[in-house]
Amino acid sequence: MSARWYVVHTQPNSESRANEHLRRQGYITFLPKLLKRRRHARKTETVSRPLFPRYIFVQLDTVHQGWHAIRSTLGVASLVGGEQGPTPVRDGIVEALRAQQGSDGFFRAQVRKFAPGEAIRVVDGLFASAIGFFESMSDNERVSVLLEILGRRVRVVLDPDSVAAA
Repeated sequence: MSARWYVVHTQPNSESRANEHLRRQGYITFLPKLLKRRRHARKTETVSRPLFPRYIFVQLDTVHQGWHAIRSTLGVASLVGGEQGPTPVRDGIVEALRAQQGSDGFFRAQVRKFAPGEAIRVVDGLFASAIGFFESMSDNERVSVLLEILGRRVRVVLDPDSVAAA
């Protein structure tokens, strides 16, 4: 079998739509998704997001399957390639990605580990742009940070997505 994996560039926020329509046409697809915590309006929720925004993988046998129909599929912007047609993904890449998926089919966002005393910057929320020092990570995945507020160090507990290396 000469089927290889190719990359499909999708329209903005249309990865799932393109994936569904390509599957309906009989193509084998792979849309790696990431479970990510999102904060909005004082609520934190876990949402599914594409691991590679605007890209999905499609398995295609260019000898027996036409690739021109893919370009006109709903949600698809183009196939990644050159003038001679789509460029195949290096062997083993998609298989390696699949091996890293969790048992539920999702990738997990890795929380960066900070060393105690390491300088960190708050990237959103009430203390956005503040520089502080990492203190610890709690059991429920919250980050304890020491911030300089009004001339003294104050412990603040934040979401891990709210901090970055300074």
